[in-house]
Amino acid sequence: MAPAIPAEHVCRALAAGLVIPAHPLALNAQRRLDERRQRALSRYYLAAGAGGLAVGVHTTQFAIRDPSVGLLRPVLEIAAEEVARHVCRGGRPVVRIAGICGPTPQAVAEAGLARELGYDVGLLSLAALPTAGLDELLDHARAVAEAIPLMGFYLQPAVGGRVLPLDFWRRFAAIENVVAIKIAPFDRYRTLDVVRGVIESGRGEQVALYTGNDDNIVADLLTPFRFRCGGRIVSKRIVGGLLGHWAVWTRRAVELLDDIHSLIETGGGVPEEMLIRSVAITDANAAFFDAAHGFAGCIAGLHEVLRRQGLLEGVWCLDPAEGLSPGQADEIDRVYRAWPELNDDDFVRAGLDEWLS
Repeated sequence: MAPAIPAEHVCRALAAGLVIPAHPLALNAQRRLDERRQRALSRYYLAAGAGGLAVGVHTTQFAIRDPSVGLLRPVLEIAAEEVARHVCRGGRPVVRIAGICGPTPQAVAEAGLARELGYDVGLLSLAALPTAGLDELLDHARAVAEAIPLMGFYLQPAVGGRVLPLDFWRRFAAIENVVAIKIAPFDRYRTLDVVRGVIESGRGEQVALYTGNDDNIVADLLTPFRFRCGGRIVSKRIVGGLLGHWAVWTRRAVELLDDIHSLIETGGGVPEEMLIRSVAITDANAAFFDAAHGFAGCIAGLHEVLRRQGLLEGVWCLDPAEGLSPGQADEIDRVYRAWPELNDDDFVRAGLDEWLS
């Protein structure tokens, strides 16, 4: 197979900044794939205006790769089919991102599968290499980048990630087939390491930055990050988000990113209303992601919001032990009451029958 070259339109779209929901997994009460609702989720995100879909990622549940589960190919296929259907009906192009996991042979195989199914980019998780040195991690990334253009992924340690230093990100961003990085350490110091590393790599204009810091979404998107590099000040922005949080209330997320891009383009100051919205979104995220219990209910919390909207039948996860934490449903009730302007229930209600058809 020839090395995968990123399509120019994909690079342009990523550079412009997109809303990319991290796609959940729809299961029935027997914890088997509910294809009808899996398709409905994709249709919802596309109708809401998402510029990309990320499938096979943490929110989709890494256990889909277990041979006894066998859902990696099916869920990738379903989302790819829905994107193709959307484009054929006159919708705008959508960047298709596949999660890539495991040791190098597995990751290369998953990258090949994603490319076979028409995916544009692979989101590379390094969670399977917790003790590897930096050189080994970079060799791993280069091998996968031969199969598919890469989006790096700084996953927070609380959910299986590892600390990665500035030097890693500087060298990672220098890999020619790296097109973007999702920054999700939930840590300001480590976020700065990624931005500075990309700038110092010399590929700052080629590598798009996306927030995965669900606890700090608005601030990430509003901030001009500036560092001195090569005797001059270089500015870099986080232009969009690939977020589990944006798997719910997605229509409002699209509006939020549009508002932030407009603010940046006009060059004015940040209005107080936007800072208030930032606090509201972080408060809602604490409920959805179950911050009170170390993120134990982060996937089930998203499922609960989608269940209330009618997109999912229940909150079931592949692991029967995984579900809502004590008091989490009450917290979701609270943020619904506190910040009603953040939900897109009316939008979902209007489209639900069509998406489920």
